[in-house]
Amino acid sequence: MGAGGRMGSMLIQLTHKDPELHLTAMLERQDRMDNILDMDCTYGFDLDHVLTKVGPGVIIDFTQPEATIETARIARSHSCPLVIGTTGLNREQDIIIQDVATHIPVFWTPNMSVGISVLLELLPKLAKALGPAFDPELMEIHHRMKKDAPSGTALKLAQAVTRAKDWPDDESLRLCREGMVGERSEKEMGVQTLRGGDVVGEHTVYFFGPGERIEITHKASSRETFAQGALRAAKWISDQKPGRVYTMADLVCFNS
Repeated sequence: MGAGGRMGSMLIQLTHKDPELHLTAMLERQDRMDNILDMDCTYGFDLDHVLTKVGPGVIIDFTQPEATIETARIARSHSCPLVIGTTGLNREQDIIIQDVATHIPVFWTPNMSVGISVLLELLPKLAKALGPAFDPELMEIHHRMKKDAPSGTALKLAQAVTRAKDWPDDESLRLCREGMVGERSEKEMGVQTLRGGDVVGEHTVYFFGPGERIEITHKASSRETFAQGALRAAKWISDQKPGRVYTMADLVCFNS
């Protein structure tokens, strides 16, 4: 899905070079069909119609929330495993994906990098070890074209910390500070957003303590990192069973 976009084009190029994968079809919006690379495979703008021609296969979706939800419904009707890299889904859309995952294998993560997956495992342990004397904060940077803010990855990283501290997400995450907001509360984690240039993705988690601080930064230097992760997920999810949404943490764990 989204074959003419930046991530879609990268996925197509890498799939073409991987002997373990076969590119069956490319999908793009009708008004963007001219952006599709010239590959020897089926292409179109109607996923349901294309699947009736090529049969079931793993679908990779890096598009927009509304499009992803429609893709998930069609994937379910055709019994196709689904890999989702789309970010910015709301709570209602999240529930739909969870329901689809009870019928077909679904792999969904806001960040396909192994490094972020490991960081999500380490942050809760670090937050617990440092204790209440250290105040957690987070800053994320992405390119100027990114539509959602904060990034899905930033929210996942922040939630990994707040949940380890048993802080409620809705009350503890401060996505913006402006004006006379008062002193920082004991159960509060700020998530700040920067946008500009062509930054692929950068996330820094801070733990501010008395007389010292810890900074953990993950920088993605190329979209190929995410594309390779998605293709790795596509190979893996085809052998899994429905029942829940799988993440990169599941893939890394089962392959360790």
